[in-house]
Amino acid sequence: MSREPSASALLAERAALAVILAVFLAPIAWLISTAYKPARDIFNIPPTLSFTPTLTNFVNVFRYFDLARLIESSLIISLGATALSLLIGAPAGYALARARSKWAIGLAYFFLAVRTVPPVATLLPFYLMMRDIGLLGTWGAVILIDATLNTAFVVWMMFSYFRTLPRELEEAALVDGCSLPGGFLRVALPLVKPGLVASALLCVMFAWNDFLYSSFLTRAESKPISVALLTAYGTKDISWGTLGALAHFSTLPIVAIALLLNRYFVQGLTRGTH
Repeated sequence: MSREPSASALLAERAALAVILAVFLAPIAWLISTAYKPARDIFNIPPTLSFTPTLTNFVNVFRYFDLARLIESSLIISLGATALSLLIGAPAGYALARARSKWAIGLAYFFLAVRTVPPVATLLPFYLMMRDIGLLGTWGAVILIDATLNTAFVVWMMFSYFRTLPRELEEAALVDGCSLPGGFLRVALPLVKPGLVASALLCVMFAWNDFLYSSFLTRAESKPISVALLTAYGTKDISWGTLGALAHFSTLPIVAIALLLNRYFVQGLTRGTH
C-alpha cells in the first residue's frame, strides 16, 4: 500500500515549486514592469519596484514601429511554416509508425537528429539557395527553412504518437471498404488530435521566436516582430522601455495560444511518449 505524503513533505514540495516558479518568472516580471517605467526609474540603483506607471513606452512603439505589419509578418511565417510542417510531417510519421522495416525507428531518430542541428550551420547554404531561386527577402524563404526543421520534429512526434494506436482500428476500416489514405484520414488522424495540437503549438512557437533566419532572409518590409526587437538597440544606448513594451506584443500572442490549447498540449506531449 502506498503511504500518504506527510503535511511537512507537501509543504516542502510546494515551497520548492514556488521558489522555482519565482526564479523563472522574475525576468518576465522585470521585463513587464520595465515597459511601464519612466526612463529615470529604469536605471535606478538600487532597482526599485515603486514607480509611477506610464504608457509613454507604448506610445513610442506605435510611433516608431509599424506594429500591424510586424505582427502580420510573424503570423504569416509562423502559421505558414506550421501548416507545411504538419502537412508533410503527419503522413511521414504515420508511414514510419506503420512500416514493418527494421530501419523505421532508426529513420525516426534521424529526423529527431535533424532538429538538433545548430541553426547557424544551415544559414549560409540556405541563404545561397533562397538567393538562387529568387525567394531571398520574402516570407517564403523563412517559411521554408522553419518548415524544414520543424517537419523533422513533427515526424518524430507523430511517429511516437501513431505507434500508440492499435493497428486493428485501421484494419477494421480496411475491411469495411476504406482505402489506406482513408484509414489514415478518417480513423488514425482524428485519434491523434492532441498530438497534432501539441506539434502545431511547438511549431508556431519555434517559428514565431525565430530570430536568426528571419534577420538574414527577410527585408525591412517582411521582417517579423522578433527581428524588430533588435531595433531598440541604438548605436549609443538601449531603449529598454521601448524594448519592454514591444516585447508585450511579441510574447502575449504565444502565451494566449498556449493557455488556450494547454489541455491538448499536455496530452500530446505525455501520451506520445508511451
